[in-house]
Amino acid sequence: MTSALAAYPPELARLEVLVDEVADRQRKDFGHMASEAKADGSLITACDRWSDETLVRGLGEAFPGEGVLSEEGDQHVPNSSAYWVVDPLDGTTNFAAGIPYWAISIARFEGGLPVWALLDVPPLRQRIIAVRGQGAWRNGKRLQPPSLHPDVAGCASLCSRSIGVLQKLPDRRFPGKIRLLGVASLNLVSVAMGQTTAALEATPKIWDLAAAWLVLTELDCPIRWLLIDPQDQAPGANLAHTDYPVLAARSASTLETFLPWAHALVSS
Repeated sequence: MTSALAAYPPELARLEVLVDEVADRQRKDFGHMASEAKADGSLITACDRWSDETLVRGLGEAFPGEGVLSEEGDQHVPNSSAYWVVDPLDGTTNFAAGIPYWAISIARFEGGLPVWALLDVPPLRQRIIAVRGQGAWRNGKRLQPPSLHPDVAGCASLCSRSIGVLQKLPDRRFPGKIRLLGVASLNLVSVAMGQTTAALEATPKIWDLAAAWLVLTELDCPIRWLLIDPQDQAPGANLAHTDYPVLAARSASTLETFLPWAHALVSS
């Protein structure tokens, strides 16, 4: 899949070729992978490991001197001025269970912020690209902020660990039709796509949110970091166990509507 974006940095064509290779392999492996549990209880497959190794090696060759932080590899913040954050297969539980919904998430960081982002959804053959200050595109078509369009469905995305907020506010009706997509990056980016009005994630890691963060920003979707701002990353810091609970919404007014549940999520 190639991109046709006027604002797209030409050197990122190499990234698209690399992601094409990984996405093709993931589609071929889907339905044929046994999984095992990692120390944190999440799942991993041989395809996760191959995808991570391939992306990290490819980024090192295409962008020499720029470090890579990846879910299945080195989880320390690189010391280079520009670096990459990679989730090679976000949604391993879906992938291993035969549910055709997962993503490849890659973002390039400068000054603690994502400046280029690529989210690929291999089973749907959809690719979302964002460039800081230039906008976002899906399969080469420029995306518009969701606030410019009416919200018809009224869906809201929760992760499995944030569903407990419903019990914390039993006397209040949740302001949305709940969806659990099982893919942190796509839960968040669903807001930018206009698929949901808001998304609440309890324990996303930096690799879960890196690419979605830029897509949301470029499409004017407000984000509220509930405990820690991921921009505050010290070079060399180990982010393996750092969570960034977050609320994203289609507009400022929608963010305010969902804030009580966001606050309930992080309250003791």
